[in-house]
Amino acid sequence: MKREVLIQEIFKQSETIWDIIVIGGGATGLGIALDGATRGFKTLLLEQSDFAKGTSSRSTKLVHGGVRYMAQGDLFLVMEALHERGLMIKNAPHLTSNQEFVVPVYNLFDVVKYTVGLKFYDLLAGRLSLGKSHFLNCANTLARLPQLKPEGLKGGIVYHDGQFDDSRMTIALAQVCVDSGGTVLNYVKVTGLPKNEKGKIVGVKAMDMISGDEINIKAKLVINATGVFADAINRLDNPNAKHTMKPSQGVHIVLDKSFLPGNSAIMIPKTDDGRVLFAIPWHDEVVVGTTDTPVDTISLEPVALEKEISFILHTAEQYLVRAPKREDILSVFAGLRPLAANPDNPHSTKEVSRRHKITLSPAGLLTIVGGKWTTYRRMAEETINKAISAGFLEKRKCVTSNHTLTAKTGNPADRLRIYGDRSFEIEAMIHKDPELGIPIDLSLPYTKAEIMWICRNEMPLNIEDILARRTRALFLNAKASSEMAPEIAALMAKELGFDLQWQKNQVESYNQLVKNYI
Repeated sequence: MKREVLIQEIFKQSETIWDIIVIGGGATGLGIALDGATRGFKTLLLEQSDFAKGTSSRSTKLVHGGVRYMAQGDLFLVMEALHERGLMIKNAPHLTSNQEFVVPVYNLFDVVKYTVGLKFYDLLAGRLSLGKSHFLNCANTLARLPQLKPEGLKGGIVYHDGQFDDSRMTIALAQVCVDSGGTVLNYVKVTGLPKNEKGKIVGVKAMDMISGDEINIKAKLVINATGVFADAINRLDNPNAKHTMKPSQGVHIVLDKSFLPGNSAIMIPKTDDGRVLFAIPWHDEVVVGTTDTPVDTISLEPVALEKEISFILHTAEQYLVRAPKREDILSVFAGLRPLAANPDNPHSTKEVSRRHKITLSPAGLLTIVGGKWTTYRRMAEETINKAISAGFLEKRKCVTSNHTLTAKTGNPADRLRIYGDRSFEIEAMIHKDPELGIPIDLSLPYTKAEIMWICRNEMPLNIEDILARRTRALFLNAKASSEMAPEIAALMAKELGFDLQWQKNQVESYNQLVKNYI
């Protein structure tokens, strides 16, 4: 993917009528763009910032059915998500894995309750199950989780779910969309929705956020898949449009792997606020979260509240022998859930369904809100099917259930497998010049070869794009990522033609951003 080539094509084709324009470059938008492109529709996706800048890079890193939703009685949502979990792991083996979880139990009633509940979870997964759940005695539980507090422990229940790298998944979706004939652009903001004399939307007005150039792009159908920003796009269509969501903030902290040695994750089934809490091995560190805090302010860069961080630390302290402290945190990240809900709903956001909603405005704007990462493919399929049933597109079959995102994955233990069938290109660079294979910072695994390859192939426009989403440096170790920033800026400048002043500005801007993650 080369942005300068793609954007020049857009301006050259100003009179082209696209079948679909998707607004929003997160999981939902990219899923829809891929679905449209693989059905043969002429598809364009526009993202105001970087791909996965918002919620889609800030998840709990799980591909799961949702044990908590089962407890709420939403079995259809769980079955749907478990099915999609299986497809996601099959179609993106380079970015997903089977993760073992252990639920620690401290009374006999919970032993029975969670054993039965998780057996039912297995049953709902059917042939796409990742492994059978079973009870572990106290000794075997502590063997898997040596940092777990042993006092009063009755044992643990093992179950399996999926794990993935969320922002790398969005990049994979973007690449495969382009390979399938679609066009995806980051840093292009939709500023208007032009209409014909009948009041029907006929495309978008957009601005290239890098050059400042504006363009009107024609389309048969415009889809609003902007997550927490959906209401803002709806108001471009109708200034009086009602709110469609109830946003909620979820926070995670990242700790050193020594807090959870081994390969098993912990699922704490009920915390003080009624949520579940996960502690999950991820890229050789541990992600712990999450919270559920209703918010009124929507931002591209949400910031964790101290009370949310304290809640996670306090909950972890109740279960771990070595209690994590504020100074142990390597990174803190916050994301906003675009929950589809009535804004007057009196219930807390943890009671709001994660089910998605698809609506069609009188002017023809198709909007999808809500949902979760695991069901992105199903959401995309339903959105395009809705467009077909509404008469915007001709009927064509969805093919994404069997559409793989990479041709090969290589050795599962090889860290470069996240680049799928392109990893050999990075390996070749390192083979030619071994110095390119040395980690830039000893606290993180990323090399010069990776950064150079990313610059040439994955459309990064600033060092945040690379350190936050193409690599996961910011999310894994914020301080170490800051120390890498000058070298990343120098590598980008050399690859993309930026000057010394750009490098200086980028490092200063990035260091300001890092403060939100420490």
